[in-house]
Amino acid sequence: MSGNLGIQRLRAVSDCIRQIAALFGDKKDQKVRVRPKNRKPTTFPCNAGSRYSFTALVWIILGFFLVFHLVSVTQHRENKDSREIQSRGSPLPHTMFRELEVVEEMKNINIPPPRGKRSPRAQKRKTNRWLPPIIEEFLNEDSQLRHIFFPSRKNAVDPMKMTENDSLYYFPGRVWLDTDGNAIQAHGGCILHDERSGTYYWYGEYKDGVTYRAHRKAAARVDIIGVGCYSSKDLWTWKNEGIVLAGEETNETHDLHKSNVLERPKVVYNQKTGKYVMWMHIDDANYTKASAGVAVSDRPTGPFQYLGSKRPHEFDSRDMTVFKDDDGSAYIIYSSENNSVLHIGPLTDDYLHVKNVVRRILIGRHREAPALFKHHGTYYMITSGCSGWAPNEAMAHASESVMGLWETLGNPCVGANKVFRQRTFFSQSTFVFPVQGHPGLFIFMADRWNPSDLRDSRYVWLPLVVAGPSDQPLELGFGFPLWSRVSIYWHRKWRLPNGWSTLR
Repeated sequence: MSGNLGIQRLRAVSDCIRQIAALFGDKKDQKVRVRPKNRKPTTFPCNAGSRYSFTALVWIILGFFLVFHLVSVTQHRENKDSREIQSRGSPLPHTMFRELEVVEEMKNINIPPPRGKRSPRAQKRKTNRWLPPIIEEFLNEDSQLRHIFFPSRKNAVDPMKMTENDSLYYFPGRVWLDTDGNAIQAHGGCILHDERSGTYYWYGEYKDGVTYRAHRKAAARVDIIGVGCYSSKDLWTWKNEGIVLAGEETNETHDLHKSNVLERPKVVYNQKTGKYVMWMHIDDANYTKASAGVAVSDRPTGPFQYLGSKRPHEFDSRDMTVFKDDDGSAYIIYSSENNSVLHIGPLTDDYLHVKNVVRRILIGRHREAPALFKHHGTYYMITSGCSGWAPNEAMAHASESVMGLWETLGNPCVGANKVFRQRTFFSQSTFVFPVQGHPGLFIFMADRWNPSDLRDSRYVWLPLVVAGPSDQPLELGFGFPLWSRVSIYWHRKWRLPNGWSTLR
């Protein structure tokens, strides 16, 4: 097969050279007809009568080397990919893995006419004409379509009571209960796999409070309760480990005072110090503080000691995440410059501070909610647009280096219907983590925010697959390197393949 491809490429090079030569040859023939008889011949030994001969030869040589270079790069990458596949075996070894890639369609949503009297919040939102009707329905707590976005608690996923047919299945958008029968409160969070205990820890915002607005134009909010933590051995049955970083009740000057904002906590383990380090977005009720806070603990279940906050690199910092690379280095990624740019910078060796190095990426793109992950040496990231509580279109990005150039691959969402795909299945990215034992398979974690009752916000976990060449137009000139496609598949019901829990 590779031999045939090589022959085809050589033929393509030959055809390209002939076409270039023919192009300049036509010009030569036209000039021969008016060539003066007594014109002195040039010393260049090639068609002395044509003044285009030397230029044509130069272009032919340049064209040949350009095409040869592109063919060589493509051949090298294909050979590399072939060797990787042969050495690793097929990245899709299980039938269930292939089933996760089956595109599950959904009927289009018909927006019903208004029925009865809407709530005061819905009446005010009528002035927001920039919102599409489907988003109006999503944000309206009295919508007739409410059950589509926020299924009744009667359909809650209760691992302690689920039947065998539904055991270990994820149901995106449904209420998810812990082992005590209470709704899990871990929004905007992350998953940490503790290798020492073989346990998964899920950290997130504990929003079990009343939703309100600090003033008429303020965003919906709940008082800071703290960061919740849940533990699991199977990523489906979660035990509540309590509040591992608590809010402050009385000290109004404290970052964690209940009137402030704590969002998107991310926890990484530092092998050098033996500490668990938490980073988070810290803000005031008006989102003017725009800082990043850090806390540390000796144990994954806390308690975490809060160390303070600051603006990383002296820039405003809002939606953020932390990424730990294979070599143990860690990076902070945050939305900055009024959410118009993403910043990436390395953390110090103890993960407690930000080094004085920063790279600005996706400039002017207004992206937030970054979720960064790595596959076969390539870095990928899922981001969200900036539209408040209204869901928008996700984008996938890729780079050869965390601090390098990032290209946009397009919308990774697959399945459901066009409206759901363009709204990231009515959710917002928060984290992506690999499934043990299955290279190329990840779990995409997202939040389906419920701004009228934030404690009832739902979780959307879906399979994310990295495989195959990208089919989206790229930003660099020749489209090199050839990034792999990132796909998030919609499923109303799905579970991980057998054998996923094999720990390394």
